[in-house]
Amino acid sequence: MKTIKGPAVFLAQFVDGQPPFNSLDGMCKWASGLGYKGIQIPTWESFLIDLDKAAESQDYCDELKGKINSYGLEITELSTHLQGQLVAVHPAYDIMFDNFAPDTVKNNPKARTAWAVETVKKAATASRRLGLNAHATFSGSLLWHTAHPWPQRPPGLVEMGFEELANRWMPILNHFDKEGVDVCYEIHPGEDLHDGDTFERFLEATGNHKRVNILYDPSHFVLQQLDYITYIDHYHEFIKSFHVKDSEFNPTGKKGAFGGYNDWGDRAGRYRSLGDGQIDFKTIFSKLTQYGCDVWAVMEWECCIKSPEQGAREGAKFIQDHIIEATTKTFDDFAGSETDTEKLKKILGL
Repeated sequence: MKTIKGPAVFLAQFVDGQPPFNSLDGMCKWASGLGYKGIQIPTWESFLIDLDKAAESQDYCDELKGKINSYGLEITELSTHLQGQLVAVHPAYDIMFDNFAPDTVKNNPKARTAWAVETVKKAATASRRLGLNAHATFSGSLLWHTAHPWPQRPPGLVEMGFEELANRWMPILNHFDKEGVDVCYEIHPGEDLHDGDTFERFLEATGNHKRVNILYDPSHFVLQQLDYITYIDHYHEFIKSFHVKDSEFNPTGKKGAFGGYNDWGDRAGRYRSLGDGQIDFKTIFSKLTQYGCDVWAVMEWECCIKSPEQGAREGAKFIQDHIIEATTKTFDDFAGSETDTEKLKKILGL
């Protein structure tokens, strides 16, 4: 068993134009002051990390890491959620997902995909230079618009979709393998990797590539009404990254899993601050510890009710209170004795 590391915080949702949320020093001082021990860095925020420099310069990475360490913090993972999303975009979403792309590749899906692939590769090299062994991202999606199959899906469509998704990711996965870093796909609605079955489809399509792994976030499973506890039993060997985010699902006679096109505050499934939702984190932390999952517990804030500042303050203590110090002994060791082969034979009547 392993003791989960933490608490840590994903910085993406806290970035703001006002101090302390508009500089790396400001965010590090803020996070450290709340009791966090690690930060997950969104690579699309250039004031937090210059990904081009990080991929090219060990000196830059050493300086970046040193600055963060000076606040008593570690980098847990780099994140390319937005860039990973752009590796695979169905044309129906081109206009909306262009918001994640630089101006030079907007309105040009092929150029946008090529940019995304190279950017995620840079994150692999930067991760290695920073001494990281896991990376957080999204898979993107070519099939999500067919999740509820009407009109019915023609035979072979799903297989072709995952084959194409794998083809786009294989050069990235091979580069991550070269750099010695695992790719942790956040299993998430809207992505082609959104549950256990779809993860297995992708894993098979990549030839069981050893760098295909999971960012486990139970909040997304509550909104799908998926058993997030048993999920750990099935996939613990692949869980290399962990978002601690709460959620709730309260269906009514008017709305359920699809949400009625409502804003987040009015949906049946909603993300909540830690402790305000329905997730059994005590069992989750027990399972991950029991299975020896070597992960950081990273708080992600996306609550539709509570302020981010309060969510962050409460989140550090919440995670700390749930981290289990893995035992190195059993409760009845006091009654044991050294191994005596002859005694064992006598007990067995041999």
